Amino acid sequence: MILVTGATGTIGSEVVRLLAARGEKVRALTRHPAKARIQPGVEVVRGDYLDPGSLEAAMSGATAAFLVGVPGPDTRHDEDLVAAAGAAGVGRLVKLSAIATGDPGVGPSGTWHVAGERAVRESGAEWVVLRPSSFASNTLSWAEAIRAGTPVPNMTGDGPQGVIDPRDVSEVAVRVLLDGQLAGRTYTLTGPETISVPGQTAVLAGVLGRPVTTRDLSPEETREHLLAWGLGAAQAEGILAGSAFVRRGGNAVVTDDVRQVLGRTARTYREWAQDNRAAFAAV
Repeated sequence: MILVTGATGTIGSEVVRLLAARGEKVRALTRHPAKARIQPGVEVVRGDYLDPGSLEAAMSGATAAFLVGVPGPDTRHDEDLVAAAGAAGVGRLVKLSAIATGDPGVGPSGTWHVAGERAVRESGAEWVVLRPSSFASNTLSWAEAIRAGTPVPNMTGDGPQGVIDPRDVSEVAVRVLLDGQLAGRTYTLTGPETISVPGQTAVLAGVLGRPVTTRDLSPEETREHLLAWGLGAAQAEGILAGSAFVRRGGNAVVTDDVRQVLGRTARTYREWAQDNRAAFAAV
């Protein structure tokens, strides 16, 4: 039995789908089972990161767990997940972290996964830490502006990143959940090239066949933009500092880790854009 936390999110939902398609026994953890759209054959259980008892119940009988914490300054969620896994005797843990974790140049967000990574490594279980770069799917937040023909907000200037297709992250997660020979490592997951926000909009313009422009946001405009998304002040400040890190070129990183795990090259941003062009199409 493989427990997947964050089972309705971008990565977790695809991990559930891929595992179920392989015929694996899967248990999906969600706060609202009645609202979750999980495919038939998957066990759906309730769990709340604020209720450690529910986590222990969800871990019971699991042999492996995919751990997706809540990004932010409160690290208790990650530590509670690992503690619940330990109490249930889960033998393999795969934690979803973030690129540049532990790098002081990132600012506050660079510390958000440190305690969780440490807990996983010190758990006594087989462990893997996945540190993906910026998700290609983050640009779905531009869809409304693109449909309206208005500039998309740019928080990172010309800073390039090894943008990764989230499908690749999910496929790597499935592989390491199932193969203990890949344990004991931290994998930094990136696309095959670096690309900036203007570079991404140029790709989208080519795929969509119409202009896509950007508007640089000042630090204050970036803060207001993040708060408007519903983020808390501490989360917004962390992402603001991280955006400045990217703007300075700090996240211009490309690795070969996806190929090492999956035996193929990571997908490009253009491939992701072509596969998701309908999300940006005019209504």
